[in-house]
Amino acid sequence: MSTNKKTVMDRRTLLRAGAAAAFAAPIGAYSAQAFAPRPITPAIDFSEFPICKAVSDAPPLSGTPRKLKLSWNAGAVCLAPLPVAIDHGFFQKQNLDVELVNYSGSTDQLLEAIATGKSDAGLGMALRWLKPLEQGFDVKIAAGTHGGCMRVLTRANSGIGNLADLKGKIVAVGDLAGPDKNFFSIQLSKLGIDPVRDVDWRVYPGNLLNVAVEKGEVQAFLSSDPLAYLWLKDTQYKEVASNLDGEYRDKSCCIVGLRGSLVREEPHVARAITQALLDAAMFTSQNPDKAAKSFQPYAPKAASLADLEAMARYHTHHHHPTGEVLKRELKGYADDLKSVQVFKQSTDTAKFAERIYVDVFSV
Repeated sequence: MSTNKKTVMDRRTLLRAGAAAAFAAPIGAYSAQAFAPRPITPAIDFSEFPICKAVSDAPPLSGTPRKLKLSWNAGAVCLAPLPVAIDHGFFQKQNLDVELVNYSGSTDQLLEAIATGKSDAGLGMALRWLKPLEQGFDVKIAAGTHGGCMRVLTRANSGIGNLADLKGKIVAVGDLAGPDKNFFSIQLSKLGIDPVRDVDWRVYPGNLLNVAVEKGEVQAFLSSDPLAYLWLKDTQYKEVASNLDGEYRDKSCCIVGLRGSLVREEPHVARAITQALLDAAMFTSQNPDKAAKSFQPYAPKAASLADLEAMARYHTHHHHPTGEVLKRELKGYADDLKSVQVFKQSTDTAKFAERIYVDVFSV
């Protein structure tokens, strides 16, 4: 739906529409109009985030609110800071009028939409975005947003206790090029296990991955929250690994991408939307109960407010790097993707990270 005044829907109706479409997973994209936020932006305790305190002092845009389109996957609970930014006035604080676009097409289509101006910004998984960005899309990465949300699950009595036990097993995935498949392939490679030869990956619809295990067709499956979290509430399942294990506990898995021409032509607008998202992430970290309420209209019916709050607490919304920290993370992921033959061996990962990153707070 566009912002055309001829179409009038109340906030609850729009939110329900976003939730329904998120789980119907249509081909392509549709949009939901940004809703009127609360007039007063809640306070954030910046003492918990000393690195972000300085950039948070930048003034908001002046004049008429700047209209922007921001693409996201409305079913991804780890992106709860987006409805938080609307409900609690973080976009309004920066004088932005943001329209959320729920995009369910391919990643290449999404990045092309941002690069060509059909959307101004987007949030997505680094391990899905970096390969298309290696190919040259005009999209700049301004910040990380959080860590955590990808998991390996199996039956409680499967005998699989760790990633190494996946060697020789059949594992279900929703997408052979998905970020979870890439992430856990990288981890297997680091254990000396060839993720191509030593694991038999099978593709199933994302909401039926557990059925493949129940039928005995696979021994484990990869999934993301909220579905992974909800399945784990059933005692017949257990978690084998997640992307918060080991060194990845302190790394972001989702990133903010901005239209390259926006960064070059309106750097203050690029700064404003990035700042709003960082503020919303900090608020989510400190107020997971409120974040759960903002995301609930997009969540599966089986997810209670308590479930959503638990997921908001589990995901590391306090970790949203910029600057040199983010560039190191981007280079590290690029190195990892090269190790499993996703990136070209000729790619200079340091130059790659430098090329795709933008410091919006230096303007």
